[in-house]
Amino acid sequence: MSLPERHRLLEAAEALRGSHPMAFTGAGMSVQSGIPPFRGPGGLWTTIDPALFEIGAFRARPLESWRIIKEIFFDTLGRARPNAGHEALSRLERAGRLSGIVTQNIDGLHQAAGSRVVYEFHGNMRRLRCLECGRTPALGAVSLEELPPRCPACGGLLKPDFIFFGEAIPAEVQEASLSLARFSKCCLVVGSTGEVYPAAYIPQEARRHGATIVEINVRPSHFTDAVTDIFLQGPAAETLAALAELLGGFGPFQKS
Repeated sequence: MSLPERHRLLEAAEALRGSHPMAFTGAGMSVQSGIPPFRGPGGLWTTIDPALFEIGAFRARPLESWRIIKEIFFDTLGRARPNAGHEALSRLERAGRLSGIVTQNIDGLHQAAGSRVVYEFHGNMRRLRCLECGRTPALGAVSLEELPPRCPACGGLLKPDFIFFGEAIPAEVQEASLSLARFSKCCLVVGSTGEVYPAAYIPQEARRHGATIVEINVRPSHFTDAVTDIFLQGPAAETLAALAELLGGFGPFQKS
């Protein structure tokens, strides 16, 4: 897919310039890193049963859930690396042109690219959480050779530290994300369909507080007609790199 027309990129760059924008990212942000989306054609939910990611089912059948979790999230997706879009957002933050990122993604690729202010709305696959004592050991500190893994401190059942169906969004992450949205004059929405709540409230909250919404997606989303001011139809990595070049005056694949 080609880049959006240049006049649209210039319009978006003008909206972002000087507004100290935030970014809100979804699954489309990481597709070019080799991570498929959950929904839509080719999405993960077309090949695996989402019921295995319901917290009650996980507690009842942890071995069955963990076999799928390990195969998909750790053996395959765990090898993904940041793409040019992740790098572009990191460079914009370092240049003082991005206030922070709220992400629906659990892959940790924003941090791997160097972004520092990242609110992970749905948690992170690179940590585990004990359902007994609440400790959160790093993935590398626990062996996945024997499933389901157990907490090294108390022996309790470990789960990935991302949000399962039936679990609440952590209050501190939700409040920090909403606060960022309320004070941002521009919100850059990248790769989100706008179907998943309460995460989809974040760009809506920004819009209610007067922010300009710039959306990058390969196809129109639930945001496009509802809150988006400037729609850039194109791949996330190349479009973000082009925007970063317009805003920062540096090449799309160069470090600042």
